[in-house]
Amino acid sequence: MEIYWLGHGCFRLRGREATVVTDPCPPATGYKIGKLTGEIITVSRKNEPNASFFQALTNEPKVINGPGEYEIAGVLMTGVRTDHDPPSDTGPSRNVAYVMDIDDIRICHLGRMSRRPAADDVETLSAADVLLVPVGGDSLLDAAGAAETVSLLEPKIVIPMLYKTDVETGNYDPVDRFLKELGMEAKPPESRLSVTRSNMPADTTVMLLNYRG
Repeated sequence: MEIYWLGHGCFRLRGREATVVTDPCPPATGYKIGKLTGEIITVSRKNEPNASFFQALTNEPKVINGPGEYEIAGVLMTGVRTDHDPPSDTGPSRNVAYVMDIDDIRICHLGRMSRRPAADDVETLSAADVLLVPVGGDSLLDAAGAAETVSLLEPKIVIPMLYKTDVETGNYDPVDRFLKELGMEAKPPESRLSVTRSNMPADTTVMLLNYRG
């Protein structure tokens, strides 16, 4: 499986049989994700415009925007609602994290998570090999909350998202705060990450990806 970060919370996860696009983001976020094709689109917050820019899709994919179990184009997927308080006019809307099995790799996209996962959700979310986690704060997980979430879920590979970059328009913190909180160093950013069962690290490793500009 190949993982590309397109910016903000948007990733392209390309497997042998299907491609999944997560939280497609509009140019207003600072990122230009271009035109995309994919069999599956996941949306973590149904009413969040920065996670549902369907205009970028050139085909008619299956859109998943709620909790439940799905099997589409050979991809097994579980959507887990993570913010259990009822939504309000002023608070965050409900977030859905997705656990996906692609090419024998289990990957979890935490979406626009605003607090560490509840105990009931940890078992499902902690089964992932690769964790895509927001780290920049501003109503989402901040460095400390993201580090605590990583400790709870114990993935092999951690890929940060939703943090300050030179184009990001959101009021997020830089990724360095998250790395400091974890007490880890990341390798230099890569343009994509190819993940197989045979190259999985033994211990939790942070990988940074360059967004596609």
